[in-house]
Amino acid sequence: MKIFFVRHGHPDYANDCLTELGRRQAAAAAERLKDCGIGQVFSSTKGRAMQTAEYTAKALGLNVIPCDFMREISWQSVDGEPIPANGHPWNLSDIFASEGKTLTDKEWYIKEPYCRSKAVSSAGIVTEGLDAWLSELGYQREGEYYRAVDGAENKTIAMFSHGGSSSVALSHILNIPFPQFCGIVHPDFTSITVIEFSDKIGELFCPRVLLMNDSRHIEGLENIKIYEE
Repeated sequence: MKIFFVRHGHPDYANDCLTELGRRQAAAAAERLKDCGIGQVFSSTKGRAMQTAEYTAKALGLNVIPCDFMREISWQSVDGEPIPANGHPWNLSDIFASEGKTLTDKEWYIKEPYCRSKAVSSAGIVTEGLDAWLSELGYQREGEYYRAVDGAENKTIAMFSHGGSSSVALSHILNIPFPQFCGIVHPDFTSITVIEFSDKIGELFCPRVLLMNDSRHIEGLENIKIYEE
């Protein structure tokens, strides 16, 4: 199985929808994805993600399947006490790197300042929902790996979501600490990441990256390249 993870287009955050630029990006993504063999389109239930997904679903003659667990994460302070960069995961990773601090701690969620951030509970919702969803598709999480069970098959699907929730999902699938993932991947608008899962029933495996954060389809559309809050 292949999963195409796609971030939403340029957003109007206040109204949770796409801007005119975002609509053009979503249309370009649909054109890029229409010949990739995608058989199902899933999406976060947030408006900006659903609107992006609808362009691809329409091009394929499919309906968008809502997935509430992939809604965007929060990251502000849990108690109102200040957190560096207001808890913004990408800015925090940049701060850690500039100060020579590690981004590879697998217990990042119990360490300062992440332990005081809403990102921890938000990430938990994503990873729990993600593994339940993958299990329904025939892939059961076992420790750091997945096992293909009944239901696993050679198919291609797409998941449209957000910079934060997709980064949590991908860091979980690939066993990369979330702060480290944020340090090395800044999702572009409508960027595409492709992960491959084995369809050999009974096999325990590590999912493989076929493509990461590719947004060539929106070059020339005045794309804002770096993740913004």
